[in-house]
Amino acid sequence: MQQILTLSERLFGARQKGEQDCSDPALMRRITEGDEAAYRMLVERHIHKMFALANRILHNHDDAEDVVQDAFLKIWTNRENWNHDGAKVTTWLYRVVTNRCIDLKRKPASASIDAVTEPKDERPNAPAQIESRQAKERLNEAVSHLPEKQQTALMLFYQEGMSNQEVSEIMGVSVNAVHSLLKRARQQLRVNLKDNKL
Repeated sequence: MQQILTLSERLFGARQKGEQDCSDPALMRRITEGDEAAYRMLVERHIHKMFALANRILHNHDDAEDVVQDAFLKIWTNRENWNHDGAKVTTWLYRVVTNRCIDLKRKPASASIDAVTEPKDERPNAPAQIESRQAKERLNEAVSHLPEKQQTALMLFYQEGMSNQEVSEIMGVSVNAVHSLLKRARQQLRVNLKDNKL
């Protein structure tokens, strides 16, 4: 993530003191005119949230950084084509990051050093921490077996704290479809976790 901020600084220089933050639509108007300071402000404003989103979906720090960097570079390289009457910048970012993460997850997995088991932890709270981590891993495993649209809806609703309306805008489906996706996902998770299918 620091690499993206560093890339922004290399391309456009460090943020100057006294630069005023403005709304995302105002920044996008300035960005379409080639305003590098506005681009830097937009990146700084949203990079941490977009990285957290990508990292939750991918469970891989490096891939998450790559996805976020691609999303922000798209804003700059395609700035002339931005539709000011279209989606909000944050909605567009969520959609691009989410879709790019899904694309990466569909690629065949390669061996990762993250797959190596960890050594035994001798700290006093280790059993409770391990139990908590295993419960999270079990839930993440159960979620990973859901259809992609259900996974995305769950993550945006529960982890990002978005409303059904916001999720529908990001996913490009109706609010009723989001409600249905969430309901089916919760039902399937209950079944899978109760029956220890995973």
